[in-house]
Amino acid sequence: MSASLLSAAGIAVVVYASTNIDDLLILAVFFADPRVRIGAVIAGRFIGLAVLALVSAGAALLAMAVPGEWLALLGLVPLALGLRLLPALWGGGNDAGPDDAPAAPRDGFFAQAFTVAGVTLANGGDNLGVYIPLFATAPQAIITYVLVFAVMTAAWCALGYLAVNNPLIGSQIRRHGHVLLPVVLIALGLYILSGAVALIR
Repeated sequence: MSASLLSAAGIAVVVYASTNIDDLLILAVFFADPRVRIGAVIAGRFIGLAVLALVSAGAALLAMAVPGEWLALLGLVPLALGLRLLPALWGGGNDAGPDDAPAAPRDGFFAQAFTVAGVTLANGGDNLGVYIPLFATAPQAIITYVLVFAVMTAAWCALGYLAVNNPLIGSQIRRHGHVLLPVVLIALGLYILSGAVALIR
């Protein structure tokens, strides 16, 4: 495996993990509800990811005609998202907990799957804000990013299921998970913005 491919895979792992910490708790809530089928939760999560990835890739490819230096200004998006979350860390902001997840549907498999997908999309603002500039600055790595995101989605579903039976994991995520997101968003934003240095020369 080439160094560039390993680098892209590593970036994808960090980006996915940092933008989906809160979704891990929501997945655990769905898995904990006996009315919801495990397969529906997994299918819904993948549907939501697919939509987010397609929208991000489409928006990124449309931006390819823009000069690279200007395109790098998209780094302002994840940077702004990260800075917006920092005050909550200093002020002990309210973390999203399982009670924030919507009530589970009582309908069939497909209704449940689309409910989970809908929650994924509704909670995907940060994902789009990061995925679009990431895809736009490295279009050749989009396939790698998406494949890693798919693997990470499977891992997230497994972790969410395990968290249901392990209160310690859930408490640790609630205590520390919110710290990771703004730090990674700011770092990613600065990394992308570094490509815009030529504009001020």
